[in-house]
Amino acid sequence: MPVMSDSSKRRYRQFRSEAGTRDVAADLAVEKPQADRRTHWRYLRQYAVWLKPHKAAIVLVFALALLAAMLSLVLPYATKWVIDGVLLNDGLDRAAQSSRLMAFGLAMIGLLLLQQAIDAVRSFRMTVLNSKVIFRLRQALYERILDMPLPKLSDLKVGGIVSRVSGDIDEVTGILQSAIITPGVAIIRTVLTVAVLLVISWKMAVVAVAFIPPIMLLNILWIRRVRPVYKSMRKDRQNIEARVVETFSGIRVVRSFRRQRREARDYAISHHTVIRKQILTNLLQMVVTVGWGFLIPGTSLLVIWYGGTQMLAGEVQIGEIMAFQMYLFMLLHPVSQIVHSYGDTQRALAAMERTFDLFEQPVDKPDRPGALDVRLPIRGLRFEGVGFEYVPDRPVLSDIDLAVEAGQTVALVGPSGSGKTTLTDLVARFIDPTAGRITLDGVDLRDLKLASFRRLLGVVQQEVFLFDGTVRENIAYGRRSATLDQVIAAARTANADEFITALPQGYDTLIGERGVKLSGGQRQRLSIARALLADPQILILDEATSNLDTESEQLIQASLVDLFANRTTFVIAHRLSTITHADLIVVLMAGRIVESGTHAELMAAGGPYSEMVSRQTRFYSDAVATLDWR
Repeated sequence: MPVMSDSSKRRYRQFRSEAGTRDVAADLAVEKPQADRRTHWRYLRQYAVWLKPHKAAIVLVFALALLAAMLSLVLPYATKWVIDGVLLNDGLDRAAQSSRLMAFGLAMIGLLLLQQAIDAVRSFRMTVLNSKVIFRLRQALYERILDMPLPKLSDLKVGGIVSRVSGDIDEVTGILQSAIITPGVAIIRTVLTVAVLLVISWKMAVVAVAFIPPIMLLNILWIRRVRPVYKSMRKDRQNIEARVVETFSGIRVVRSFRRQRREARDYAISHHTVIRKQILTNLLQMVVTVGWGFLIPGTSLLVIWYGGTQMLAGEVQIGEIMAFQMYLFMLLHPVSQIVHSYGDTQRALAAMERTFDLFEQPVDKPDRPGALDVRLPIRGLRFEGVGFEYVPDRPVLSDIDLAVEAGQTVALVGPSGSGKTTLTDLVARFIDPTAGRITLDGVDLRDLKLASFRRLLGVVQQEVFLFDGTVRENIAYGRRSATLDQVIAAARTANADEFITALPQGYDTLIGERGVKLSGGQRQRLSIARALLADPQILILDEATSNLDTESEQLIQASLVDLFANRTTFVIAHRLSTITHADLIVVLMAGRIVESGTHAELMAAGGPYSEMVSRQTRFYSDAVATLDWR
């Protein structure tokens, strides 16, 4: 076994000290208020809608469970009959006893086989039913999350989304078993078993059953106490998962700032808090375990003592005592199921609250009633008094009036924070104006079907995102039906074919998560190829060549000249030399258009654009002059 070094021991003591400062009781105090019961009933009604297509399967599962439960009641009573009516019956000879005993054994074996077969069919049908409900719920939730507003997705974080789609859905689908089938069958079994006990001996039944209500009450009190702990633990795990995703997504930043030890310590402290809550639940569970541990043997001893006195008094027979014992053990099982199903239902309700809360979230930009499909070919976009605010009374864009004809290349320039990206986000309908409107061929974009409008778009952002797959899959992401020749043509236009063919498997090379196996310039060229292959009518390039070297940028600019001629293109570029051939250059400052025109017109005007070009030219000239070429 490895021995901890002195430094490791010091770090461990420091970790224990920091972890101990987390107030678990304070965390749980926040979780104590339970959701309103009317909310739970609303969610249960919504869940019932999801179960409605499976009514026949639910009835079948319930019927099979009930049949198996009823068959299980036969064995104890048959045992009473064979003991009192066969083994202890002096009126039967040995042959008759052996014959009836053999018949009893064969009948019970057949009964047990039948019961097990019914249970197996019920379990299989329940698994199939749960799988169908899980699939539909998970698919619907995933689709809803994909269409949720971006600010809400940011609040959820990636780890939180994974937790909702996986763990919470599994908990919710278990409510069918925990809230309906298990307690329903258990209640029926309890009633039938108590009825049989009363028939055998009502006095022994009263004595034996008297201990059950206090134990049930103890269980219910425990569940109410432990439910907020479980809810808090689920929340903690969601936060831990979100942090893990962030840490490994930014592993280069973590390592460059030497934060591995701090991240590991934060991870350990968070898990230490979860472990302390688990220990708390185990302590609470011990109380219930002790209660059940006393109830089962204690009740058995009580029945033997009281049943023995009744037998000595001639009121019951030994077979009745044996049957009573068996029924009593059978009674404790459904009682335990009822209690535990209550706890499972409470946990499932907590998960249901988190799941159906997402279903109640509005989708991102739902189509207005009577929304129209886009008609091709498009003629142009127009901004009419457009303004936008992320925060009320703090405008990012104000009074934007701009007409863009189809096929024009529009370059947006200006200092950082002037609103260039916000304006292109408005074009793509990632956001909608808070003032004014944007029209396409005279129709407000909000009056067009979003899916129909987005089919016109191709977007290449400054922050490139690629998926974990092959080069070909990433280029064809927006056009899955594209042939390999079409993918290669798009890659050549984006000046990416040369480096792709040099990869180990060419276009079938796996590029890793977020394209980690490629350089920044290579990732950006793939992003450009992806947008080109989608063949958009409106193309948005947001600093699309910022990560390219000068030679690659010049090659791409040359190849894009013909492409821009047939598309309405919005280009954001800080290097002004890349947009001199644009049909229209729009200069933004502080969220307003200060001037617009062609490169020649703006240079002749001697305004802000001319000053930016001159300043940038001087900067590059000074930078080159300071280089040591020796």
